[in-house]
Amino acid sequence: MMTKLAASITVMTLLLAACKPAATAPAPDIPAAMRQTATTLLQSPLLHATSIAVVYRGKEFMLHQGELETGKANPPNDTTLYEIGSVSKTFAGLLLANAVLDGKAALDDPIQNYLPAAYPNLQWQGQPVRLRHLITHTSTMPGMLPLQVNAILQDFTAHATPAKLNAAYADYGQQQFWQDLHAVSIKGPLGKDYAYSSAGTELIAHTLETIYGMPYADLLAQFIAREAGMRDTRLKIAAGDSGRLAPGYHSDNPVITTPMPQLPWGAAGNLKSTMPDMAKYLRLQLSAHRAVVESHKPLVRFQDDFSIGYFWNIGSNRQLGTHYVHHGGVPRAQSYAYVVPRYQLGVFIITNQSGDATAGAMESALAPIFGTVESMESAK
Repeated sequence: MMTKLAASITVMTLLLAACKPAATAPAPDIPAAMRQTATTLLQSPLLHATSIAVVYRGKEFMLHQGELETGKANPPNDTTLYEIGSVSKTFAGLLLANAVLDGKAALDDPIQNYLPAAYPNLQWQGQPVRLRHLITHTSTMPGMLPLQVNAILQDFTAHATPAKLNAAYADYGQQQFWQDLHAVSIKGPLGKDYAYSSAGTELIAHTLETIYGMPYADLLAQFIAREAGMRDTRLKIAAGDSGRLAPGYHSDNPVITTPMPQLPWGAAGNLKSTMPDMAKYLRLQLSAHRAVVESHKPLVRFQDDFSIGYFWNIGSNRQLGTHYVHHGGVPRAQSYAYVVPRYQLGVFIITNQSGDATAGAMESALAPIFGTVESMESAK
């Protein structure tokens, strides 16, 4: 959910993680811990199915459990395409980190340098909004454009919300985005306060297009295929693949809802991916790839145990040490990505339901996996 709700989920997750104890009775191995996680999660009201990918010290584990539609015996599988929501932002951050290392951009560049027209409103007290402010959610940009979407998402769990989102974005493209950007007011101060902004992420996608001279979708597809072997991750679903897209449920509505509408660039939350591809992404995030290392650098520290890098939220606690987290959510799916360098551990979990309690249920259900890994590491 690319809103204040997503921001509050992120902050709450990191604060809770700082004091979360290890699982009291860790499972004997990673597959057993994953089954325990899935079973616990699917005991939550409204949840239909889950898929989990774990990469641990070079080994890969995959689990699918439940039914995509209750009573239809159609479990997810390795070919299922899921909407990963705002985890998409970490891909944009990775591409920007690569551009910075290539000398094609600098974090202190004013965003105005990359825009198609003058936007004198994108400044505060004479200081311009810079790339670093956008990737750390410290620009005070609004959560979404058009602005009326922010009002729609204030009542996220209302059954009418997906239809209202579809209507708001039915004819909304980049031209409309540029028009609406003139109405944005920067409250300031820049670089200080966390204010989650998907609109800012869309500006990063445009910046990358300007830098490399190609559409963001093509730039992303080429990069992740080349650097991670990911060839089943995309911003838009081709007609032939529509049957692979996981059905999903919004809040407590028992009727399958529509996919998240397409954003002007899609970098903020439109990626769809399979679990094997997300495992490849975890491997990349655990590697020494220079752009990954750059994207993990803490750029703004909000609390002792909460910083942010290139869109990655950076937490720290006794159990996991320094780790990188991002929540993803659209009106019919929610996910979490965890990258834990201390244990060379990566976890991606997703479910095809999206409600107020979904994120907390996923986070709590992951305890057996983290506890088991901690136990295995302690036994070495």
